Amino acid sequence: MENIVKIYDNKIGISFRWKETNSNLTQIIFNDTGFHLTENEIEAFLEKVTDSKLQKNCATCIKGENCKSILLQTPSEKVSMAVSQVELGQIDDLLKGTLFQLRLNNYLIDICKN
Repeated sequence: MENIVKIYDNKIGISFRWKETNSNLTQIIFNDTGFHLTENEIEAFLEKVTDSKLQKNCATCIKGENCKSILLQTPSEKVSMAVSQVELGQIDDLLKGTLFQLRLNNYLIDICKN
């Protein structure tokens, strides 16, 4: 963990950047899956999360909020994930928290330049 700069974390995952690189990509990991995303791709992913929130579980599902019946599209057109409502909420928080922290960091860097 000493080779990374943590951006945000919650119960489902973590976002960070590698210290030894000048890349503008952010690593976001949740449910044993990792994504290397730009800020614009994180925004697009967040839109897909918002769209997925409109999906409903089956009326007879006994697992309720923990049923992995929601299909979440990812920034990659070839990858979708099955998640539960609980996981979807946590992914939403992870992406929003990451974007907030990235934007705050960029704002502070810009302010300090002046």
